[in-house]
Amino acid sequence: MKRRKLGQSGIDVTPLMLGGNVFGWTADQQTSFRILDRFVDGGGNFIDTADVYTRWIPGHRGGESETILGQWFKQSGKRDEVVLATKLGNDMGDGRKGLRPQYIREAIDASLKRLQTDYVDLYQSHNDDPDTPLAETLGAFGELITAGKVRAIGASNYKADRLRAALELHSTQGLPRYECLQPEYNLLERADYEGRLEPVVQEFGLGCIPYFSLAGGFLSGKYRTPADFEGKARGKHASKYGNEHGFAVVEALEQVAQEAGANPTQVALAWLIAQPSVTAPIASATSLDQLEDLLKAVSLNLSQEALAKLDAVTRPAALAA
Repeated sequence: MKRRKLGQSGIDVTPLMLGGNVFGWTADQQTSFRILDRFVDGGGNFIDTADVYTRWIPGHRGGESETILGQWFKQSGKRDEVVLATKLGNDMGDGRKGLRPQYIREAIDASLKRLQTDYVDLYQSHNDDPDTPLAETLGAFGELITAGKVRAIGASNYKADRLRAALELHSTQGLPRYECLQPEYNLLERADYEGRLEPVVQEFGLGCIPYFSLAGGFLSGKYRTPADFEGKARGKHASKYGNEHGFAVVEALEQVAQEAGANPTQVALAWLIAQPSVTAPIASATSLDQLEDLLKAVSLNLSQEALAKLDAVTRPAALAA
C-alpha cells in the first residue's frame, strides 16, 4: 500500500485510516484484534482513536477503545508498525474536558497508560476550546513534543477562522502547528469542508483525515427504507440522509460500482482518496468482511468519467448549502 505524507510532519501514512471508535462498542476485543491484525498485515498503518471512545455506551467511562488498542499492542508487538492517532478534549466526566495546558498533560499520560505505549504519533484536539487561548494549548502540545510523548499534533472539528488563527501562531510565536485536520467530509457532506476548510488546508499544507467517510454507513447502500434505520448502531445518524437526494447519490454510487466491478462502500472511499487535499479517509469495520471492502477501496482507481458522474450528483447540493 502506497504511503502519503501527513502534512509537513515527515510521517508517512497509508491512504486509509482505520477508525477505532467501534473497538469496545460494536466490535468486542477478540473481533477488534482480528481486524487490527488484518489491517496491518494488509499494508495499513494508520489508526484513529480517542480518549472518549466509547463513553456514550451506558456503563462505559471512556478509554475503552484505547484500552483494547493497548492490549493489542502488547499481544501483537506491532506498535512500531502503526502510526497511532488519538484525541483529547471531549467530556470525560468529572471536569475532564477542554484544552487547558494542565488537562492536556494529564490526558496524554492517561491515554499513554491505556495504550501501553510511551508516545503517540498524532495527538489531536477533538474539538476547539474557545475558553482556552490557542497559544496556551499549542504551548502545552509543544511541551509534549519536546518530551517525546507526541510526534505531531492535529485539529478535529475546528472552524476555518480558528484553524487559521492557530496555524498563524507558528510563524508569529514559534509555536508548534497542527499538521492535519479531521473534518466531517463525504459525498453527502461537501459544503463546509470544500467551501471553508479546504482552502486553509491547502494554503498551509495540512493533511486531511475526514471522518464519517461513509455518512454513518448510508453510502454503503444498506439503507433503503425507514425500517432499515431501526435498531442499527448508526441508524440515527444515517437516517437524516434518507431523502430523495441521499438515495440519488446511492444510486449513482451503485452505477459507478457496477461499471468498476466494485461496491458502493469502495467507490465512496475511493472518491475521497482521489480528492487532492485528502490524505486518508477514516473508516471503521466491525468484521473482517467489512475490512476487506475498505482495503479494496485503496486500490480502486476511479475513472475521470466516474468521478464526474459522482460530482454531478453531489456538487449542486454542496453549492446550495
